[in-house]
Amino acid sequence: MIADDIWAKPLWAGLNVEPGDLPTADGRTYPVELIRAITLTSLFAGQRSDEIARLRVGCIHWQHDGLPIPGDSGEVLARDAVCLLDVPTHKTGTAFTKPVDPLLGQAIEAWQAVRPTQPPMLDRKTNEDADFLFAHRARRVAKHYINTAIIPMLCRKAGVPTADVRGNITSHRARSTIASQLYNAKEPMTLFELQEWLGHRTPEATSHYAKITPNTLARAYNDAGYFARNVRTIEVLVDRDAVVSGAAASGEPWQYFDLGHGWCTYTFFEQCQHRMACARCDFYTPKDSSKGQLLEAKENLQRMLASIPLTDDERAAVDDGQAALDQLLERLTDVSTPAGPTPRQIGVPATATLLPIVDVRRGKTGGS
Repeated sequence: MIADDIWAKPLWAGLNVEPGDLPTADGRTYPVELIRAITLTSLFAGQRSDEIARLRVGCIHWQHDGLPIPGDSGEVLARDAVCLLDVPTHKTGTAFTKPVDPLLGQAIEAWQAVRPTQPPMLDRKTNEDADFLFAHRARRVAKHYINTAIIPMLCRKAGVPTADVRGNITSHRARSTIASQLYNAKEPMTLFELQEWLGHRTPEATSHYAKITPNTLARAYNDAGYFARNVRTIEVLVDRDAVVSGAAASGEPWQYFDLGHGWCTYTFFEQCQHRMACARCDFYTPKDSSKGQLLEAKENLQRMLASIPLTDDERAAVDDGQAALDQLLERLTDVSTPAGPTPRQIGVPATATLLPIVDVRRGKTGGS
């Protein structure tokens, strides 16, 4: 594919073709309406140059709300009207119809409005006489015209070279670029949708065109949340008064792990098997208790974040919710808490709440 920053410039040039930009071929210059139509077809249709050269008169159709709009209706098209392009029998399949940008449909219809009547010509692909859209003075526009005249004209107008590190800019590379951009869009086409749009017989053929860009891959990797899935980050309060006064050395709590519903003062919290489903042992202080309220009112508290690697059971509780958490609670029923007694001996409730999630990037805390 062609790099996005390079491709955008010929695209802009194609949308702004003027009479002074017209290329010549075999000493002849085509009408500006024909040039605009074939230029926008090469930039928006995503078809091979041979298929573009073999498009027929009347290949554009319009519909609104799923209903066709007659070509001779004379009505003003709705803003959300859909433009459809009929593609003739081609390299890998039969004729088909695909949606395209309305700009392309309008350009083709502008050319059809001034196109002189011409005799049908033989389509060697189907061995039948056809009214070719891109024909002038009873001669078809050659299939190589896009590569030899249109693309050089666009590059010249846009001020970009006709080749990059991957080779010459061609209509086939344009097709691949269009396909890749559709596949990497914010609301991307699926591989099967793109297969239909390109006219391929198999998704394997489409996969050669639909390349995932590094930006899309990075976004997908970030959305997958690999790190967040395996690590839970929680807030920790450090009582600086207890540390400075030496009370911490004598056994007074100085570090408080925020469980959302309360505080845990167990120093080796990351090793506690009950950390994701707190059993509320002697190390636990409810936030709504007088002790918890006094702690939160302290002025000399330092807030920190701690990352806790998750076990498979804990990760399942995070991902799957209350059902997995209940299973974790059941498994820990007879496992001793840091204070000694088991949850069964403490008499903890049958359900519990997971630790709150701390979004490190935004500095916000939310429920699990």
